Amino acid sequence: MMKEKITPEDLERVQLLHIVSKRGFKDLSLEKIKRLQFLVKKKDYSHNKKTRRSKMKLLAQINVAVYEREEKK
Repeated sequence: MMKEKITPEDLERVQLLHIVSKRGFKDLSLEKIKRLQFLVKKKDYSHNKKTRRSKMKLLAQINVAVYEREEKK
């Protein structure tokens, strides 16, 4: 079994997810929320049904956060 390398994008995704898990989206700028959206979409979770489902739920929450921020402009 080959180990996956941890990329700078993986680290960035984990850091942003950590912020969201602790404080929600309120502490992230719209730019950071969109960056998280990009990083989560890019990550392949096809190997695990449960994580794939969590990814879809997270993307839905991110979409709401983006919409709410853009509506406030």
